[in-house]
Amino acid sequence: MIVQGFGNAAAYAAIKPTVARQSPLGVPSSFGSQGSGTKLTISDQANAMVASDSQGVQAKLDAIKTKPAVARTSDDTDFLLKNDSRLAQITAKGQKAQTAEDVDYVQKAGGFVNTMANLSPSEKKLYNQMVADGNTDAANGMNLIALSRTGSGNVTLPNGQTFNPGKTEITAQNIRNLFSQMFVSTDGQNARSFDALASYLDGRATKSA
Repeated sequence: MIVQGFGNAAAYAAIKPTVARQSPLGVPSSFGSQGSGTKLTISDQANAMVASDSQGVQAKLDAIKTKPAVARTSDDTDFLLKNDSRLAQITAKGQKAQTAEDVDYVQKAGGFVNTMANLSPSEKKLYNQMVADGNTDAANGMNLIALSRTGSGNVTLPNGQTFNPGKTEITAQNIRNLFSQMFVSTDGQNARSFDALASYLDGRATKSA
């Protein structure tokens, strides 16, 4: 399996969160506030209406999340970003600041292939450290490795060498000799990402020596 290029799965990060919804029942925010001389009492029936509306929103969110990204409409995307508060918070952070847990959530909520599930807890911790250090290229390299593990079993590289990405440890040597050989990009970004990740691991090894 040789992958041509790599599309960023967190496409939702490019969409700006929508404005928060107005208060239910169309009640102005100033109504019933101190100094207005009037207090608003919401009846049990009104509370039930609000609860029903909340349940309806959740049901629609759940239905949208069962669809793959390619099967969703623009209205689905808008509704998801407007009503999934966690997704809105993650996208507002920007892609460069998103942790492994953030990317995992976006992939699941966005209907994308969940590549982050292919990283171990220790690998996700390493990913988060690179994000905290601002090493975007190295983090992209980890994303590529997670993607390479989406398939199962062994892969054969152009040089004839065979290995199993899911059972291969992420080390500087394995990155240079194995993982990086799976990806080809015309702009050289994949190579830069793998170089950055290998160098990052080399640096960690030097510090711990």
